[in-house]
Parts: sequence; structure tokens; C-alpha cells
Amino acid sequence: MSSKKNTLESRAEVRIGISDSNQELNFETTSDVAAVQALVTAALDNGTTLVLTDARGRQVIVAAKKIAFVEVGESAERRVGFATA
Repeated sequence: MSSKKNTLESRAEVRIGISDSNQELNFETTSDVAAVQALVTAALDNGTTLVLTDARGRQVIVAAKKIAFVEVGESAERRVGFATA
């Protein structure tokens, strides 16, 4: 039995700043960075809502006019235990 995740699955970490709010949305998605960037760009260009799905299958919906910033990056593999670098 292997507990290692499929390394072929790409994930992106997303952080969205909401205007007029101290809070940020932080979540991980199974989409790759390029797909998330395309969705963000389309929502901002069209003035529509940004709809992303997180790694648990829940949808995150934000109005484009409320987006202050979006930070997207590759998700780092989580390690358990001690590791030598």
C-alpha cells in the first residue's frame, strides 16, 4: 500500500485579496497555474465573477470588481516527518 500522492497531478495555491476587507481567500486547487491565470484574466476583462474550484470540490466565487489582487503559485509538496535538505 502506497501513501504517496500521484505526482503527475498539478495543483496551484491561490490567494485572493478582497477590496474593502481585511480578509483574504487562501485555498489550493487541482487546476494548474496557467488555467487559474486564464480564468482570473477572463473575469477581470469581462467584469464578471471569478469561479474557481478548490481541491475539495467546493466552489469559490468572487465578483471581479471586488478583487484587489490574485496570487497564484505552484503548490509545494507537503512532507511529513523530518527531512534533510
